[in-house]
Amino acid sequence: MVRYGELSTKGKNRRNFIDRLGFNVRQAMHDFPKLVVKAHRDRMHIQLNGEDSTKVMARLKQVFGIQNFSPSIRVERDIEAVKEVITQMVAEKFHEGMTFKINTRRSDHHFKYDTNELNDMLGGHILKTVPGIKVKMKEPDMILRVEVRANGIYLSHETIDGAGGLPVGTAGKAMLMLSGGIDSPVAGYLAMKRGVDIEMVHFFSPPYTSEQALNKAKELTAKLTPYVGKIQFIAVPFTEIQETIKEKVPSGYLMTIQRRFMLRLSEMIAKKRNGLAIFNGEALGQVASQTLESMAAINDVTTMPVLRPVVSMDKNEIIKIAQDIDTFDLSIQPFEDCCTIFAPPAPKTKPKIDKARYYEERLDIDGLLARAMEGIQVTDIKIGDEFMNEKQADFAELL
Repeated sequence: MVRYGELSTKGKNRRNFIDRLGFNVRQAMHDFPKLVVKAHRDRMHIQLNGEDSTKVMARLKQVFGIQNFSPSIRVERDIEAVKEVITQMVAEKFHEGMTFKINTRRSDHHFKYDTNELNDMLGGHILKTVPGIKVKMKEPDMILRVEVRANGIYLSHETIDGAGGLPVGTAGKAMLMLSGGIDSPVAGYLAMKRGVDIEMVHFFSPPYTSEQALNKAKELTAKLTPYVGKIQFIAVPFTEIQETIKEKVPSGYLMTIQRRFMLRLSEMIAKKRNGLAIFNGEALGQVASQTLESMAAINDVTTMPVLRPVVSMDKNEIIKIAQDIDTFDLSIQPFEDCCTIFAPPAPKTKPKIDKARYYEERLDIDGLLARAMEGIQVTDIKIGDEFMNEKQADFAELL
C-alpha cells in the first residue's frame, strides 16, 4: 500500500499527478511482470502476485512522489477474518514484554463498525490471544494499521519511507547537460525530485575522448533510471567545434566559447524535443567557468531558462548526495570528457560578453551547430542497463 506525499496538495491536478506516478511505478517495475499496479485517488495498491517483495520494495523506495509504503495483507470485510490474520501478524513478531497499539482508518464510512469500535475489538482480541503483550499508546513496539476500504480491509505493521518529491514528468521536460563528473548527475537527481522529466545531453569528442568516456556517461544515466524507469541519452559530436575554437580563439576564452556552443546546442535539442529548460551541474565558484561573470557570458547565447540545482552547495554536500545515489564511485573514474581536453592553462575567470561575441565572429557558428545536430545519437536507457564492462573498470583503476 503506497501513500502519496505532496500530491495531496495538488487540488484539481491531483488525478494527473497520480496517473503519472502510476505510470512511473510501472516503468520502474518493468522487470517484475506479475505485479499489478492500481493508482487510486488516496492510495496506490501494488499486488505482488508472487514477485519478490524485498526487491520490489527496494525499487519502490527510489520512485519520486511516494511519501511511504507498507507491506500489507488484504482481508475480506469480515471482522472474524481480520481478528485471525491480525493475531497471526502479532504472533510472528512477538517477543517478551512487547507493546502494541491499533491505528484504524475508514475510507468507507458505511462499514458497520467505526474506528473506535474496531480499535477496541481488535485490541481486546489480541490481548486475549497473545499472552504477555501490552497496549502502549505512545511509541509502542508495534503499530498495527487497519485501513477499511470498499474492496477489503488492509492490515500492516511496517511503514517504509519513500523518496518524496513529485512524480517525474509532472513538472515538464528539460535537458540536463551531463558531463562525466560528480556534479551533473546530482543536478539531474534533484531536478527529477521536483518532477522534471530530464533527457541527458552529453558532448563527446572522438578521438580525443574515448568510447569508455561515452559509456561512463551512459552508465551514470543508468544510475538515475530507478527514479523514473527510463531516460533518453543524447550524444552530441563536439570534435569539430572544439578543434575550430582551439584554432581560432585565444586560449583564455576557449572554455567560455566552448560552453556557449554547448548551451546553444542544448537549447536547439530542447526545442526540437519539447524541452522547457536546461539543467546543469554548475556550482558557484567551483571552477573558472562557474564564476558569476562566466555564467553571464555563457548564458548570453540563450533566453531559455538555465537551472542549476547545486549552485549554492559546497563540494562535500554534492559528494554526499552523489554517494547516496551511487554515482560518486563511477563519476571519479578518470576517463577524460570533452570539458577537460583542450583545457587552457589559464582560463578567464571574468570573461567579457562583448569579447566572447567578438571572438565568435571568426567562426561559422550556424554551420558548426548544424553539423553537430546532424550527428546526434539518441539511446533509450532503462533500469539495469550496463555499458561499462569489468575490463574498462579495471583499466580506469590503473590510470
